[in-house]
Amino acid sequence: MKRRQVFPFSAIVGQDKMKLGLIMNAINPKLSGVLIRGEKGTAKSTAVRALASLLPDLEVVEGCPFHCDPHSPLKLCPDCRERLEREGCLPVSLQKMRVVDLPINATEDRVVGTLDLEHAIQKGEKRFEPGVLADANRGILYVDEVNLLDDHIVDVLLDSAAMGVNTVEREGVSYTHPAEFILVGTMNPEEGDLRPQLLDRFGLCIQISGISDQEQRVEIVKRWSEYEDSPEAMAERWAPKERELAERIVRAQELLPRVRIGDDILMRIANISIALGVDGHRSDLVMMKAAKTIAAYSGATEVGLADVDGCVDLALAHRMRRRPFEDVIIEGKSVESILTERAKKAQGRY
Repeated sequence: MKRRQVFPFSAIVGQDKMKLGLIMNAINPKLSGVLIRGEKGTAKSTAVRALASLLPDLEVVEGCPFHCDPHSPLKLCPDCRERLEREGCLPVSLQKMRVVDLPINATEDRVVGTLDLEHAIQKGEKRFEPGVLADANRGILYVDEVNLLDDHIVDVLLDSAAMGVNTVEREGVSYTHPAEFILVGTMNPEEGDLRPQLLDRFGLCIQISGISDQEQRVEIVKRWSEYEDSPEAMAERWAPKERELAERIVRAQELLPRVRIGDDILMRIANISIALGVDGHRSDLVMMKAAKTIAAYSGATEVGLADVDGCVDLALAHRMRRRPFEDVIIEGKSVESILTERAKKAQGRY
């Protein structure tokens, strides 16, 4: 059965920050995912599936349930590692980037997988039934309405996203497999929020809303109508822009390890976090990674001030101290004004 053509990523009208946040995580999965907060009908799921279609095919070990990378021996699952030692090479096949959906009612066993203890005791062999994290390895894990998930499940997802592995332990028996994925959570704040401790674990957070510009709303209707009439024709029309964007993402992935950041830029990051009253040090680390990612996306090998300023609200808005029901807004305030306010407050103490 032929798979339906997805809506082109480049054809999504507006929502530039959401698209940038998704692209940044595609370039640098170490950003630990992105949380998209906003009302329904704002192209959240459309953008996620469009990004997956945009990204290049993956080389995977043929038949491996974890979709292991045959060129990364240190990241192989136990079965592929044993097979490599036994046969000296691994069969390779190409696979499209996948979007794995996590159901709201998913149990921990469904997420992390299960170990057959009886088989381990009787045969002395580990038998592992893969879960959602196994299927999501080297793909995109999409969690709609993440705020309605059990906090413990969210913790498990965020731990795996940060560490890149999933370990299941039952009665002294353990199994570890690679679990590197782009974590995308979406939520409508009107249905409840995440605890601050969980919010902080998402690398980036983006607040989106419906588009109020009349011309853009008309363009949205036109493009969606065109897509519904003929997805293939629309895909062909947008193919040049899709290829251009895909190539830019691949170049940024290759450039990222060579991007350098100076002490003056790190000092600016620290000053911004202090000025905004952000708890802990994760904010500084995320801003550093985000700034390097934006620099790579721009084709630069050195992080500049604009790269830092461009990621402040993405990395910090959900980490700022706030009172209940208080919205934190950084967008619209320049970084210079934030630092100037901090300097004035510091002078007032003396």
